[in-house]
Amino acid sequence: MTFDLPSLWAAIIAFSVLSYVVLDGFDLGVGILFPAFRERADRDIMTNSIAPVWDGNETWLVLGGGGLMAVFPVAYATVLPALYLPIILMLIGLVFRGVAFEFRWRTLPGSKFWDNAFWIGSTLAAFMQGITLGALVQGIEIENRSYAGGWWDWLTPFTMITGLAVVIGYAALGATWLNMKTTGKLREKARGLAKPLVFSLLFSIALVSLWTPFIDDQYFDRWFRWPTAFFSALVPLLLASCTYLFWSALKQSNDVIPFFATLGMFVLTFVGLGLSFYPDIVPGALSIHEAAAPESSLKFLLWGAGVCMPMILAYTGYAYWVFRGKVDPEEGYH
Repeated sequence: MTFDLPSLWAAIIAFSVLSYVVLDGFDLGVGILFPAFRERADRDIMTNSIAPVWDGNETWLVLGGGGLMAVFPVAYATVLPALYLPIILMLIGLVFRGVAFEFRWRTLPGSKFWDNAFWIGSTLAAFMQGITLGALVQGIEIENRSYAGGWWDWLTPFTMITGLAVVIGYAALGATWLNMKTTGKLREKARGLAKPLVFSLLFSIALVSLWTPFIDDQYFDRWFRWPTAFFSALVPLLLASCTYLFWSALKQSNDVIPFFATLGMFVLTFVGLGLSFYPDIVPGALSIHEAAAPESSLKFLLWGAGVCMPMILAYTGYAYWVFRGKVDPEEGYH
């Protein structure tokens, strides 16, 4: 029995990217929401809610990026030159955010500066992730397995919309996370923010979904031919179900379900994105099999993934279990 190793590795990397989006998304969202919470005490509780897990969440970004370089080197070598600037800006945002997270606790006189840095770094990272996604969807010009486009090809109205959509989506995740993890006035304010943010997210999903099939004929074909047309028809129903769960849970003052309903919206859009791409890794330019490393390399790396991924899943699950429940305002990160 033989396995389709390139497709298996594509699934592993897709899982890593999805794990990053759903896990690091909410803590980026907490940073994006900082301007809505002016009190130092509120911001301390917000950062305390993500302090035990935010570093570990970014492990999935390293795994996804490193895996792409090792397993699909041709894709890595063509995508990176096309997206140098947004990727560099994303990394700067993540670094700035990480530094601000630590320094805001150490320099009380300058805490407002570092609070702004935390907000700017989080928003910049989220926006650039959305632009990177939009640039991949709209296509990258490749000739002879090399990038053949211009320096600014990634900057279009479509990528700006996808960048804004990711910022809104992460903010919605952040608001529902705070609803789940905090109490009192902070929780009530987060609940109030969650409603318009989630409905703005749904509007963004609808806008991008209506736009995408007309970017390239291959998307139109994949979305509206059998069997993927079944999922295209099912997605609005599933999104409506997530919306109903979100709304009814908020009305019942449920803390947990709104967060997972919002996560469900992200998962559905990610699966739809995967169906739009497959079997390509760079849409319209490189297939998974064309971009893959030699089979011997894929087999060797699979042993490493088989050891590392269960370990990452185990310590991630353990961290969330240990720090489950509401944040105690009297305790936290120091």
